[in-house]
Amino acid sequence: MDEKRKVIFSGIQPSGELTLGSYMGAIRNWVELSETYDCYYCIVDMHAITVRQNPADLRRRALSQLAQYIACGLDPAKNTLFIQSHVPAHAQLGWVLDCYTMFGELSRMTQFKDKSAKNAENINAGLFTYPALMAADILLYQTDLVPVGDDQKQHVELCRDIAIRFNGVYGDVFTLPEPFIPKTGARIMSLTTPENKMSKSDKDPGGCIYLMEKPEDVLRAFKRAKTDSDTENCVRFDPAAKPGVANLMQIYSCASGLGFEEIEREFEGRGYGDFKTKVGESVVELLRPIREKAEDLLKNKDYLASVYREGADRAAAVAARTLRKVYKKVGFVER
Repeated sequence: MDEKRKVIFSGIQPSGELTLGSYMGAIRNWVELSETYDCYYCIVDMHAITVRQNPADLRRRALSQLAQYIACGLDPAKNTLFIQSHVPAHAQLGWVLDCYTMFGELSRMTQFKDKSAKNAENINAGLFTYPALMAADILLYQTDLVPVGDDQKQHVELCRDIAIRFNGVYGDVFTLPEPFIPKTGARIMSLTTPENKMSKSDKDPGGCIYLMEKPEDVLRAFKRAKTDSDTENCVRFDPAAKPGVANLMQIYSCASGLGFEEIEREFEGRGYGDFKTKVGESVVELLRPIREKAEDLLKNKDYLASVYREGADRAAAVAARTLRKVYKKVGFVER
């Protein structure tokens, strides 16, 4: 008898276009995981509305993100790909978990503090309680592992705390998830401020590369990328002293498969201009097939609809089992 495969859940908000950082740090690793895990990859549009969105843009980005997931290699036959709002159990369990999440826990969340500072005119209740919804996203599927970067580990830790609290009252209801940081995952930083993570919310558009960006724009961004003011002007991996150069080396390593020592040898005696151009060219070629396939998929809306509907049906069937158990435990009358 085959051993039951462990479950992985992850999601990205369609609050902006997918970035090179999202691909190199997360999505590319997801492709390999589908061979050995049951994988649920969600487009978390409910989380996106904690910040005001243009409705037409939100719908367009959700479809575009699904197309890019598939173009990056996520096979809908091997992965459950779906849109969060299509599975009502996320909101239903989210409310129950709100009632088992402490005010103090939510007030200490780093992302709430950061987003509140950036959206001072719209510090809404959803922005405060969305970690409980994120916990629901994860716990609905009895998730074992959650692929996250270091900046997201706090959310998985809170999710575990909520699950432990609920299980402590009602018995063994939820699987306790663990943060999963793939060894091959890369933390890609902004091209203009390499101290900060590359983010679709970056106010400096030159700092971010998008998967669907035109090749000429990608090259232009890399030619303007920050290196350092070091008169040594050499390509050397030293994140503390040369964060800009180290970030470009990280990107080039992911795009080319070369190690840092090989990259240092390749550009020995050559200036930063040559280096930045080569990094830009390697990224253009890495993204070309993804962009072209995603563009083709976006021309076939019927196919994309079939993927997200089938994904939502599969996800909903699993989520419903967990939700029924939770509703029974808390004392709701069965419908």
